Amino acid sequence: MIDLRSDTLTKPTEAMRTAMARAEVGDDVYGEDPTVTLLEERVAGLFGHEAAMFTPTGSMANVLAVRSLVAPGQEVLCEASAHIARAELGAHGAYSGVTMRTWIHPRGQVDLTTIRTILAPDMGPFFVQTAAIAVENTHNFAGGAVLPIEDLRDLREYATGVGVAVHMDGARIWNAHVATGTPLAEYGAVADVLAVCLSKGLGAPVGSLMVGSADAIAESRIWRKRMGGGMRQAGILAAAGLHALDHHVERLADDHAHARLIAEACGVDPAGVDTNIVVVQRSDAAAYVVAAREQGVIVSLVGPTAVRLVTHLDITRADAEKAATVLGGL
Repeated sequence: MIDLRSDTLTKPTEAMRTAMARAEVGDDVYGEDPTVTLLEERVAGLFGHEAAMFTPTGSMANVLAVRSLVAPGQEVLCEASAHIARAELGAHGAYSGVTMRTWIHPRGQVDLTTIRTILAPDMGPFFVQTAAIAVENTHNFAGGAVLPIEDLRDLREYATGVGVAVHMDGARIWNAHVATGTPLAEYGAVADVLAVCLSKGLGAPVGSLMVGSADAIAESRIWRKRMGGGMRQAGILAAAGLHALDHHVERLADDHAHARLIAEACGVDPAGVDTNIVVVQRSDAAAYVVAAREQGVIVSLVGPTAVRLVTHLDITRADAEKAATVLGGL
């Protein structure tokens, strides 16, 4: 079966497994795992921030990152289909007492005009105070769309001017970096905190990181432990992330090319496929998913007329060509 449901389905390569088996480890809750420390320092440096913290999941990294900026009873603004609003099971409200208001954009982009109209940094005791604006790059539910760095810089300038912070959900920031050539440090410069993921396109089996200031990370370590995210000899997992950074970043371009190949076969304009996610519209999406599976291709139902497919490390060129033939013929 050619499984295109998500890039979270990747399995560690043999070389990654070897790196994990040989990892030097210690107790990370005591701050004594050298491989975790190395990963955290490296990722913080890549994004131009002071510190980073390894977490078991991207959702936890996002919750901790937003919590570091937004106090209970305050709000974060985000696009309506953002992962933090749609796919983290209300964790920000449940754990942190954070509320959200949203703007809508069909490609998940920054809509600064609307943000200006809804932002409320200080409107007195009758209105929720906006403490942060969150963006997602690439945007999952907008088909892996990239947020242009120019728009993010404009947002950063505006947010600074009105005294609110910026959070970036960078679960697939590596894809944006490869697709545009924008240095990771430039993405880091537009956000106070980021959450970046190792277990999607980079192919690690587990792990994300929160990236930000030393103070934000120090406080978030306490909250990570409080939420049950303190791990002991986590260097075995961190080693997979280090291997991914060394070997799996530039190859994301292959995933992007495979996605465009499949998109074109399905009647989707490949010029609108920024990275590794394709959304295909069909009148009966559920039947389309069933028919595809019967012919050896697994895709995701994401709406009554929408199907999502995601290319990744375990999808070869031959797999992509076969999937294009199957999906394009349905």
